[in-house]
Amino acid sequence: MDAAAAHKRKRPDEAAGEVDLSAADEVEVLDLRAGKRLLLAFERRLRDNLEARMKYPDDPARFADSEIALHAEADRLRLLAGAPELFPDLVPIGLASSLASLLTHDNADLAAAAASLIADLTDSDDPSDLAAVQALADALVEANALDLLVHNLSRFSEADPDEAEAVHNTLAVLENLLDLRPNLADKVCDGTKLLRWLLSRLKAREFDANKQYASEILAILLQNSPANQKRLGQINGVDGLLQAVAMYKSRDPKTSDEEEMLENLFDCLCCVLMPLENKERFVKAEGVELMIIIMKQKKLAYSSAIRTLDFAMTRFPPACERFVDVLGLKTAFAAFMGKIPVNKKNKKERYQEELEERIISIIASLFGGITKGSRRMRLLGKFVENECEKIDRLMEFYTRYSDRVKEETERLDSLDLEDLEMDDDDRYNRKLEAGLYTLQLIALILGHIWHSGNSQMKARVELLLRQNKLTKQDVKDILEEYHDNIGDLDGPEEKERAQARAKEIIAVL
Repeated sequence: MDAAAAHKRKRPDEAAGEVDLSAADEVEVLDLRAGKRLLLAFERRLRDNLEARMKYPDDPARFADSEIALHAEADRLRLLAGAPELFPDLVPIGLASSLASLLTHDNADLAAAAASLIADLTDSDDPSDLAAVQALADALVEANALDLLVHNLSRFSEADPDEAEAVHNTLAVLENLLDLRPNLADKVCDGTKLLRWLLSRLKAREFDANKQYASEILAILLQNSPANQKRLGQINGVDGLLQAVAMYKSRDPKTSDEEEMLENLFDCLCCVLMPLENKERFVKAEGVELMIIIMKQKKLAYSSAIRTLDFAMTRFPPACERFVDVLGLKTAFAAFMGKIPVNKKNKKERYQEELEERIISIIASLFGGITKGSRRMRLLGKFVENECEKIDRLMEFYTRYSDRVKEETERLDSLDLEDLEMDDDDRYNRKLEAGLYTLQLIALILGHIWHSGNSQMKARVELLLRQNKLTKQDVKDILEEYHDNIGDLDGPEEKERAQARAKEIIAVL
């Protein structure tokens, strides 16, 4: 299935040509009166069917006709997707509550039809329809649709193609609701077992469209929600995601859809590594070892493994220590020296640069997280071996990023910042985007090398600075700007520690 079809798949009954939407001819213009007529007809069929089921619970033949009629009426209600402006008027008279009732129907086919119908009604790319579709979304949430949708995910059997399609449509509804109301991400995970279902679905070895869709939904739920990141960690989600990506440690995805799913899984892993307690779980579950194995295999997930390690090791010494203990330095410094596997994905120059920036960040984290002992000596030893070739490489990066930042600074100086309504923070952020952050990390690494007191490394740094018409003061200037702009996103204590470390390096230089 291609990527576009992931969101717009036809229902099996549509594909088979079984749905008769000739009613569209009966309604030349779908105005409010016609919309109400459609809704009332649907509600009448729903009521008739429920009454027949209650009257003849043990005799399906007695309510079969009413279910066929209800299914047809649900298909006619799909016409409302072309007139979302009617939703605010139809919601008060039962549109959302009737749709939610159909989700609970004992007949799985009708519950599946409800998911397909709601997916269509909540899917709108027209900004002018946003408020109206949001009104329907809010009413569906009020009618307990989130609980019902998640319950149906476990109810449907994906061994049946029609019910597998119903799972896909259910995920589509959830995606639409999250798109319309992003704040629902916390609500749906707090009040339902959606995270558990998604995690279980991603552990399946076989790849299919629903597994891909599950990875997309999980990425959406985790992206901007610290609460969901913590929730997933608490239900063994870190280990679950590692199991899912481990399937690709020695093989590449077979299709572009499977490749997209793998990227989603790594996105989820990086999101879930934001809380400190999940970094601990990652180390305990041997996530560091798995990422190094993936790097060594040099498959398509190579860059994603580096990105994951960057998230895991940033401001977390135990991950840095484990990285050194399991011989990760050799693999990391191979990438640092430009020995990056070539494949269809990494031919672009920007891809190479992103990898280099991640590796520089990892090395900076190693210096920040490992302050003494044999591990520190092994890290410093990498910069001595082969006649200090890695210091040469580091200075190559320094001059490249320094030139970029200088060019951006000169460009900003030439602008009238008042006319652009750009303050000092905006200016600083522009410089960060131009490469200042990576330049600061390189300066930190140079500072740590100098701080080691190794005469061979210090002499090499001084030589390369002179060759590039630079001085230690240039490095200090960068570090002082870094020191002055350290934020407190990780708390005031972490800010003080980071500033103290930076000040110590500046003093030594």
